Amino acid sequence: MIVLLGVLVVVIGFATKRNPLLVVGVAGIFTGFLGGLSPGKVLAAFGEGFASSRAVTIFAITLPVIGLLERYGLQEQARTLIARFGRLTTGRFLALYLGLRQIGAAVGLTNVFGHAQTVRPLAVPMAEGAAERAHGQLPDRTREKIRSFAASADNVGLFFGEDVFLAVGSILLITGFVNTTYGTHLEPLDLALWAIPTALCAFVVHGWRLLRLDRQLERELLTAHVHHTSAAEADQ
Repeated sequence: MIVLLGVLVVVIGFATKRNPLLVVGVAGIFTGFLGGLSPGKVLAAFGEGFASSRAVTIFAITLPVIGLLERYGLQEQARTLIARFGRLTTGRFLALYLGLRQIGAAVGLTNVFGHAQTVRPLAVPMAEGAAERAHGQLPDRTREKIRSFAASADNVGLFFGEDVFLAVGSILLITGFVNTTYGTHLEPLDLALWAIPTALCAFVVHGWRLLRLDRQLERELLTAHVHHTSAAEADQ
């Protein structure tokens, strides 16, 4: 059980806001040493893990494609599109994105959406465009808040949606470990069915937070406008 101290390294690293890649790397090395591996075997384990997971290098294709699309006006087109839907506010749009992300992950389409291919080039400009249509020019602080909520919609949708899919790695890992260790006969379908109530609760809770975002933005921008007006009057 001492090798589980590597998890503590991850928790401390994330709590202190260290570089995620550095935290995970240090935790892996620390766990390997606790497990009795030599430095050569730890390095070999990192190499085998990188080579066996081809998805790690998918950014080499994704980033240039997204860069070219943005150069030719992808974000501007996204803002133009959201302007056509007058009743689709920032919170409503992100709640809709959360639902689509969760449904896609539940049927195994985990790579259809994502931060690089969807959130940055499409979801964020559309969410910001909806806020600009309602409130005008946005301050940088407000833009960062909208971007963080857009990223959270993708994270929550993927995390709680993918466990509903039978063939996801976490489901297969749990069933394999439990059946081998305890001699039971746990089927992936059993875990997937139990994941449905959790996914629904996650959608309701985070969807409610996203819908509240509209009121938060309205209050913050109103307060910022009042302060700006007061400051301008004081200067005069």
